[in-house]
Amino acid sequence: MNGTSTARVRQALARLAEGERPEAWITLRPEAELLAEAARVDARTAAGEELPLAGQVFAVKDNIDVAGLPTTAGCPGYAYRPRSSAPAVARLTEAGAIALGKTNLDQFATGLVGTRSPYGAVRAAHDPERVSGGSSSGSAVVVALGIVDFALGTDTAGSGRVPAAFQGIVGLKPTLGLVPTEGVVPAARPFDCVTVLAPGLPAAERVAAVMAGHGPGTPSTRDWPADAPLAAPPRPRVAVPDEAGLVAMSPAWRAAFTAATQRLQAAGAELVTVDIAPFLQAAELLYGGGFAAERHAAVGEFIARGTDDLDPSVRRIVQDAGRIPAHRYAADRARLERLTHQAMALLDGCAALLLPTAPEHPTLAEVAADPIGVNNRLGTYTNFVNLMDLSAVAVPAGSVAGGPFGVTVIARAFADRVAADIAALITPAPDGSDAVTGPDTAPVAAWGPPGLPLAVFGAHLSGQPLNPQLTAYGARLAGPVRTAPRYRMAALPGSPPRPGLLRVPDGEEGRSVTGELWALPAAALGRFLAALPEPMTLGRVLLDDGRSVTGFLCESYAVLDAPDITAHGDWRSYLNRERASGANRTRTAPGHVGAVDR
Repeated sequence: MNGTSTARVRQALARLAEGERPEAWITLRPEAELLAEAARVDARTAAGEELPLAGQVFAVKDNIDVAGLPTTAGCPGYAYRPRSSAPAVARLTEAGAIALGKTNLDQFATGLVGTRSPYGAVRAAHDPERVSGGSSSGSAVVVALGIVDFALGTDTAGSGRVPAAFQGIVGLKPTLGLVPTEGVVPAARPFDCVTVLAPGLPAAERVAAVMAGHGPGTPSTRDWPADAPLAAPPRPRVAVPDEAGLVAMSPAWRAAFTAATQRLQAAGAELVTVDIAPFLQAAELLYGGGFAAERHAAVGEFIARGTDDLDPSVRRIVQDAGRIPAHRYAADRARLERLTHQAMALLDGCAALLLPTAPEHPTLAEVAADPIGVNNRLGTYTNFVNLMDLSAVAVPAGSVAGGPFGVTVIARAFADRVAADIAALITPAPDGSDAVTGPDTAPVAAWGPPGLPLAVFGAHLSGQPLNPQLTAYGARLAGPVRTAPRYRMAALPGSPPRPGLLRVPDGEEGRSVTGELWALPAAALGRFLAALPEPMTLGRVLLDDGRSVTGFLCESYAVLDAPDITAHGDWRSYLNRERASGANRTRTAPGHVGAVDR
């Protein structure tokens, strides 16, 4: 955090006064209004209210409603002043974050370059000769400059990922519908989503978690399914493109991507080379096929009325989209279904797909010389994602030619947590203070499905033989736990070895036993229970902090003749003691001394 909200607002205002990249903004809130809101947030936290985003300021792309500020969508003649904020914005402000103002964008979110705006072309944060990327251009730049702690963008074809890559920051694009899109000017309504731009992945995850979920007036929202994974596998299989899939990039950009794949492999991932042709072919459908009609459905009537502040490229794109016949839209939907089926078959057995976020970083002059062609190339690796209903996280992955280079981890719908975990292998948190932690500093996912707690004490512990049963279901380790001093543990016969945990009756002596707490997808818990062999059961386990969670127990008859191992305190200590005892017996056995010495 950055201290009190008042101090953070003053800091942001001081940065704004420096006048760096003024074209990134369209509307800024008055200083007095910002300081008054900051004082209210400080008063709430002083009163003991838990506000997860207190002390943070953010920016909002100007196609997302903020109460009292005009929404222009990058076109002054389109402007209207909403009475209420978009639900995504309202949830952030309720959590203590303060909206500094509205940012510039490619007009009507139509573009990936950041230059299609009457408010001015937004230049890259680190190189004023290059484009910022779009359409969430201003939002990405003000994050990269450190003026705000995070910003909201939108992403239909890559608008929240391409500018993130060009600024060296994170762009988190959720599964369609997880974050409500009410209060957002549509670009292509079925494929629009609100995205988060932030300096690091943990910060982006916290913001996404606050925005997500159903609420009053959010019919666009989808719920996490009961089987949504809570974590990536310990050694995830990740698909990467073959050489043919990288022909759009220069040798230097290919080398930067290769370095990113090697870093991911060194972090424990298994790489699988695939032909990404179905993905690339689907990408061409968004603007080169019938789906472009969604652009005309969104703003075609306004553009037909004519106004002097329309960007020529945007006008042309939307007008051309109005001439697409319905049968072409229907045919392209059928083609997309076929391509999606082929693409998902290529990912069978893989947790995610890793791609470059963009194939190049053009200069302003290059875009001016070929505004349509350059823009289309920038969507090579992004356009298909929302068409195929996938989740994605764009993260920094080094540099090329002195500028930022980024990659995107793409996962199936509702596998957002998987994508984030794999992305974290490529891009660590900027500093330790930004890490999200839980019990005893174990990692906790701020962003993802809620899951159900499950306490384990034996063969399902990390590194034990049955732990893969948990990770195969997408379970996530929350950290170590201890039971209340009401339990005893016995070593049960069978293979693999496992303990039996039993709660003792009131009045009998028990002890605390150490185990692990995991979060498990809701659908997986029932499968676990159905597959449990006797004498194992699932029941309520009382922890030493007073919580009661589902955990592994055993039936009482199973421990009658089994060795009591409660004194060891946990299963691993017992196993280590047994191994040590076995080694000692081997050392003293006749004829084995030499073997042990070797």
